Amino acid sequence: MPDLPLLDEVLAGRRRALARLITLIESSRPDHRTQAEAMLDQLSPHTGGAIRVGISGVPGVGKSSFIESIGLYLIEQGHKVAVLAVDPSSRRTGGSILGDKTRMEHLARNEGAFIRPSPSGGTLGGVARRTAESILAVEAAGYDVVIIETVGVGQSETAVADMSDVFLLLLQPGAGDDLQGIKKGIVELADLIVVNKADGDLANAATRAVADYRAALHLLRPASKHWSPPVLAASAATGMGLPEVWQKIGAYAETMKREGLWQTRREEQAVGRLWAEVTDALVSDLKAAPKVGAELPGLLGDVRSGRLSPTGAARRLIAAFRG
Repeated sequence: MPDLPLLDEVLAGRRRALARLITLIESSRPDHRTQAEAMLDQLSPHTGGAIRVGISGVPGVGKSSFIESIGLYLIEQGHKVAVLAVDPSSRRTGGSILGDKTRMEHLARNEGAFIRPSPSGGTLGGVARRTAESILAVEAAGYDVVIIETVGVGQSETAVADMSDVFLLLLQPGAGDDLQGIKKGIVELADLIVVNKADGDLANAATRAVADYRAALHLLRPASKHWSPPVLAASAATGMGLPEVWQKIGAYAETMKREGLWQTRREEQAVGRLWAEVTDALVSDLKAAPKVGAELPGLLGDVRSGRLSPTGAARRLIAAFRG
C-alpha cells in the first residue's frame, strides 16, 4: 500500500519527502520496491510536465559547473530545477563517490533546486537503474526542469538520451585533436552542442571550436529532418551564453511538439522501459529457479574451461528454467 502522508508531502514539493521516496525507488528490498511502485502509480497523473534535459561530456569538460550555472539561471527565471546526477559505481565493490552535490554547492543550497546523486550500480551505460522512476518522482513534486547528468563514459550517453527530451553534449574549447576523438555515435545523439569554458584565455579557442564543430556536423545526418543541432559557446564561470542555450532548448521543444514528435519520443521511451523491466524480472526469476540453481555451477565451470560455449550454456539454462 502506498504511504499516503508521504505522497501528500511529495505533491506539496517537500524535498525531504522526495528524497525519502527516491530512496525507496532505488532500494533493492522487495517490500520497498512494492511500496515505491504503488506510490509511483498514484503519482503518475502528476508527472510529465517537465522538460527533461540529458547532459553528457568527457570528464573535465565542466559538467557539474555548467549544470550549477544554468540551474541557478533557470531558478532566477522562475523554474524549479531537479538534478539527477549519476556517479560511477565500482563493479568490484559497488562503491560510489557521490560527489556531484558537493560540486554544486550553491545550487544545492537553493530552495528552488533538488539534487540527487545516485550510484550507477554498475548497470550498462552507467545510469542508475531507477533514474527513469526518479524523473517521475521529481516531476510529481513540481520540478519543471529535470537535468540528468551522465558519468560521461561508455554507453551512458545512449542510456540518458533514452530517458530525456533533449540531449545536450558539452564539449571543450580547442577542437583539433579533440574533434577527431569524439565518437560519431555520441555526436549523432546530440540535439544541442555546447562548447563550455568560452571565457578568458580560452575564448578564442572556443570560437574556433564552435566553427569546427558546426563544419563537422554537416558531415553527419541529423537525427530529425525537422532539427539541425546548433553549436553554441557558453561559460559556466561567467554565465555567458546560458540564456541562448535555454532559448535553443525551448526552440527544440517547440519544434518537436509542433511536428508531433515530442510525445512520440516519450511514448517510445516508456515502452522501452517496460521491456527493460520485463527483462530484469525474467532474469531475476531465472536465477532464483531451483532447477537453474542446480545446473548453474556445472555450466559455469564448462564455460570457464571452454568445454561449452556461452550460447550453449545459455540454452541449457533456459531449458532448465522452462522445464
